[in-house]
Amino acid sequence: MKGKIYDFAIIGAGMAGASLAAELAPYVRVLVLEAEEVPGYHSTGRSAAFWEECYGGPGVVPLTLASGSYLRKNGFLRSRGALYVGRSEDKLAMAGFVDRFAGTGVTIERQGREAISEQIPYIREEWNDAIWEPACADIDVAGLHQHYLKSLKQSGADLVCRALVHGFEQEPGGWRISTEDGEIYRTAHIVNAAGAWADTIARRVGARPLGIDPKRRTVAQLRVEPAAPDDMPLVLDISGGFYFKSDNGRLWLSPHDEIPTEPCDAAPEEIDIALAIDRFQRVTDWEIIAVERRWAGLRSFAPDRLPVYGNDPEIPSFFWFAGQGGFGIQTAPAAARLGAQIMLGLGADALTSNIDTSIYAPSRFSRADARATG
Repeated sequence: MKGKIYDFAIIGAGMAGASLAAELAPYVRVLVLEAEEVPGYHSTGRSAAFWEECYGGPGVVPLTLASGSYLRKNGFLRSRGALYVGRSEDKLAMAGFVDRFAGTGVTIERQGREAISEQIPYIREEWNDAIWEPACADIDVAGLHQHYLKSLKQSGADLVCRALVHGFEQEPGGWRISTEDGEIYRTAHIVNAAGAWADTIARRVGARPLGIDPKRRTVAQLRVEPAAPDDMPLVLDISGGFYFKSDNGRLWLSPHDEIPTEPCDAAPEEIDIALAIDRFQRVTDWEIIAVERRWAGLRSFAPDRLPVYGNDPEIPSFFWFAGQGGFGIQTAPAAARLGAQIMLGLGADALTSNIDTSIYAPSRFSRADARATG
C-alpha cells in the first residue's frame, strides 16, 4: 500500500463504506480507512435488523424497494411481516399513514382487532386498529456486511483498520491523508462514509458541515413468559412510541428513541430501558422475567431526514455518503450502486433506474440556503 495512489479513499468501513467500496472496486483503486479494530463496530453492528418498506418515509421508499430485490435474490431476507398498531384515538394517525404512502409502491392494508389478536399474543384490548405490511423481513446484517467486505477485497480494494484519520491536506492531483499512527495515504477523491462522524470529517477536510446529527437508539432483549413466538410480526406503534419483535423466544424492544448526542461509542441509559419497558407494559400483558441484554447505537440524520449522496458543491473531490438514519442497512444495495454510478459517471441500471438522485444530492442544502437568504 505504501506509495500507492488511490482513486477513492473511503472513510468508514461500516455497511455504508463497505458496500460502496464493493461497488467501486471493480473499476478503480479503492482504499477504505476504518478507525476501529474491526469494521461495523458502531451502527452496523447494533442494528435491529429488519427490512421495512415504510421505514424512513416516502423519500426513502425507492431505495428500500430497489434494495429488496437484491437482498432477496442473495438470501439476506427472512419473511416476517409488520403491524403498525394503534388505539381508537389513533385513527387519524392511521389514516394519515396510509395517505402518506399512497402511490409509493409499498403494500399495506388496514386490519382490525381480530387480526391483531391472532398475530400478537397478550396485546391489550384497546389496541384495536392496525396497518399490515406483509413484505417486512429480517435482514442478515452480519452476512450482508461480510458479503460486501469479501467482495471489496476480492476486487482489489485495500481495507485498513485501526486507521484513525488525523488530517487531510489538498495537494496537486488530490489529497494527502494522515492517520494517528503516522501513516500517509494519497488519493484523488475522499468519500465521507463516517456515519455519526460525517460532519466531523467534513470540517477536517474544510467542507461545510451539512448538519448530520447523531441520535441514540436503544434496544433491550427481554426474556418473557410465555416465550415469544418466532412467527410474530414486527410490531410498531403508529405514534412512534415503541417497536418490538421476537427473536428465539425473546423480545427485542425499543422505545423508538432519538436522543441527540455527540458522535461516540453509544451506551444504553437506564432511563431509556425503563421507558421502553413502561411503554411495553401499557401495550401487552406479557410477563417480563428479565432484561438479558441492552445496547444502543447511533443513527445519523440530515436536516430533512433524507440520505446525502453526491459530490460536495464546493469541494468536488469530496463525496458525501452519509445521513442514512436507521434505514442505511435496508437500503445499502441500491444506495451503494447509486453512489458508485454518481462517482464514476455511469448511467442507471436495473437496480437504480427508478431512483431520483437529485433528492439526495448535497447541493440541496446550498439551494435551501440560497432560498432562505434570497
